[in-house]
Amino acid sequence: QLQLVESGGGLVQPGGSLRLSCAISGGTLHTHAIGWFRQAPGKEREVVSCISSTGSANSADSVKGRFSISRDNARNTVYLQMNSLKPEDTAVYSCGAAPFMGYSCLGYTKSWYHYWGQGTQVTVSS
Repeated sequence: QLQLVESGGGLVQPGGSLRLSCAISGGTLHTHAIGWFRQAPGKEREVVSCISSTGSANSADSVKGRFSISRDNARNTVYLQMNSLKPEDTAVYSCGAAPFMGYSCLGYTKSWYHYWGQGTQVTVSS
C-alpha cells in the first residue's frame, strides 16, 4: 500500500517562498506519477503541478514561473518549490500518486490519483 506524507507548509508573507515535500513509501517514483493539488476553503481541489514516472513535469498556468516540481529518486520524495507566493495561493496542499507509467502526466485528472497524503496548510498573509 502506497503511503504519502507531506511536510513543509506554514505561514509566509506575500512574495515569500516555501518548499513542500511529499515522501513516498511502499512504492517507487518510477512507476507512479506524483501530483501536487491544493484546495482552498469553498473551492474544488485543483491540480498545481505533476511529475510523471519518467520525470516529465507540468504545472498549471496559475503557478507557472513561480512553482516548480522536482523529485529525488534516491529519497523517494517529490518537492514543490513555491516562490513569489500570493494570498490566493493559500490552501491545503496535498500530494497524490497515480499508478501509471508514462512520459507525461498532463491531463491526469484527480480520478487518476489513487493514493493521497493528509495535506499540509499553506497560508500566505501579511
